[in-house]
Amino acid sequence: MGDKRMESAPQTYHLKVDSSGRILLPSDARERHGIANGDTIVVTDDTVGLRIKTLDEVIAEAQAYFAKLVPRGVLLSEEILQDRRSEIERD
Repeated sequence: MGDKRMESAPQTYHLKVDSSGRILLPSDARERHGIANGDTIVVTDDTVGLRIKTLDEVIAEAQAYFAKLVPRGVLLSEEILQDRRSEIERD
């Protein structure tokens, strides 16, 4: 089964902002991106405009970025544990 976001053409929505500054994401967009009631979304405001991503998407992007910085075969969790063991032995 493929990624639902890749199976359909890009969608454009015309959304109204209410008096509290809220917008309502259409149900098909929420379903396609796996956004459920109470989920956290991240809105980035930059020179391109406003971009909306799920928290899971942002976390995955951060993990991918940092994974590129770690040498192959190195487990950062093991590195941190070893550093802590060394600190304990010194004390």
